[in-house]
Amino acid sequence: MADMLAGRLHLAERALRMESVPVPEPRDGQVRIRVEAAGVCLSDVHLIDGTLTPLYLPGDVVTLGHEVAGVVDAFGDDVEGWEPGQRVLLQAGERDRRGTVLTRGVDYDGGWAEYAVASESTVVPIPDDLPFEQACVIPDAVSTPWAAVTDTARTRPGEAVGVWGVGGLGAHAVQLLRLVGAAPVIAVEPLAAARERAVALGADAVLDPADPAFRDAVLDLTGGRGLDVAFDFAGVTAVREQALTVLGRRGRLVLAGIANKPVTIASDSPFTYFQQAVLGHYGSEGEHVEQLVSLARQGRLDLAASISDVLPLADAQEAVRRVQTKQGNPIRLILRP
Repeated sequence: MADMLAGRLHLAERALRMESVPVPEPRDGQVRIRVEAAGVCLSDVHLIDGTLTPLYLPGDVVTLGHEVAGVVDAFGDDVEGWEPGQRVLLQAGERDRRGTVLTRGVDYDGGWAEYAVASESTVVPIPDDLPFEQACVIPDAVSTPWAAVTDTARTRPGEAVGVWGVGGLGAHAVQLLRLVGAAPVIAVEPLAAARERAVALGADAVLDPADPAFRDAVLDLTGGRGLDVAFDFAGVTAVREQALTVLGRRGRLVLAGIANKPVTIASDSPFTYFQQAVLGHYGSEGEHVEQLVSLARQGRLDLAASISDVLPLADAQEAVRRVQTKQGNPIRLILRP
């Protein structure tokens, strides 16, 4: 086949370049898809700016993009059960033979391209009525908070929860917490526009973390008991410190944002007396993506509001700039080849 356009990160220079590269050929056990939509995540921005670095990339150049949806285009000789034109999304990563978790668009080439190859086990069929732009954000933007809510925190109906940071992950967390019956769902966000968005997505209350009456407001909203679960989707030290002050008995603080900073518990006495916990969370498993596709298929999950804008693949650098500067306060920007 002819060459294709791809957004390639050159790690030595931390430079994103739009380049013409050969269309990849699927090997044994692989499926090639024609990309129809790919999400632009803050993690992509952090890879470019140097905050994040691939751990397992063999080389120093990679095609970005771990949120990918499209149609089956070709497959290896030993692959069965797939048809050309079938609508699919790709899991955001996979485990190698040693059990190491590899991330698409980080440790191997991703979907900021016209075509992408994927291990057959990471290809997930999607219904005809689920737009590609919405399907592509399910891996990571939706599945990461879903796994945090259902697996790491094990959130139960009626539990009081706080969501710090209503961006790409936190915005979906608000929706998903309502879906599992958490109440009240309290969104904590310094930006007024993001607080308004949280209300539109179903938050029962929104608070400014800088409000001097913040703690009193949380206690009032929870009948004096404090939060059962606090989710840090911002990855900010001040968020963790504040969240720990409003946890209730057996409250859990879930760290889904990455700060690369120490986690400090001001005093172990109340922490141990109230039997509280700090839980780390990272990514999701394949089952979480499949659960979300099923929920979307059954009309329980509407991701239309998640798509802030769609740009041509050739404008990937502009999309990165808009995410980095938070222009327009986006939930997700989508690239379309």
